[in-house]
Amino acid sequence: MSFTLPNLPYAKDALAPHISANTLDFHHGKHHATYVKNLNGLVEGTDLENASLEEVIQSVAGDASKGGIFNNAAQIWNHTFYWHSMKPQGGGKPSGALAAKIEKDFGSYDDFVAQFKKAGATQFGSGWAWLVVEGGKLKILKTANAETPLTQSGVTPLMTCDVWEHAYYLDFQNRRPDYLSTFLEHLVNWDFAAENLSKAG
Repeated sequence: MSFTLPNLPYAKDALAPHISANTLDFHHGKHHATYVKNLNGLVEGTDLENASLEEVIQSVAGDASKGGIFNNAAQIWNHTFYWHSMKPQGGGKPSGALAAKIEKDFGSYDDFVAQFKKAGATQFGSGWAWLVVEGGKLKILKTANAETPLTQSGVTPLMTCDVWEHAYYLDFQNRRPDYLSTFLEHLVNWDFAAENLSKAG
């Protein structure tokens, strides 16, 4: 079994004008595809070649000698999760149980927005901003490079925003805060986050 590049859950131009088809062409068609190609080459002929992506990530996390395997596997998973964390005509405030949970755990939706944007903007270099649930409470995490909440016990990711430069540079240049605002106002897929929250129990 080899790993394959998952299709985007929408057309390449579906997030325009907020994220262009050109960005998705490079981000999904080149960056994400390269992680898949690299991982297949790294696990071929090893005991990991028939494992699931999550099993690969869990089994090599923290093993410096297998850093290449971890980085490529985690980036495949993170990117796939990121694509689903957005949708056409997304953004704005969530509703239902997720909205109530955000109000309860952050104080208000505006406080959540401020904290999420700060996490993404202050992640030095490349990385990710996450909304997760841990111990029944919503939290915001930021991770560097390919790091992922999957390696943290008891943490369930609900949605993520990619803050690697290749996620936004063609559309926003160096304006990462503008990209984060656009993500929350026009792109975030709250239905996906709510579904993940319901599965987390």
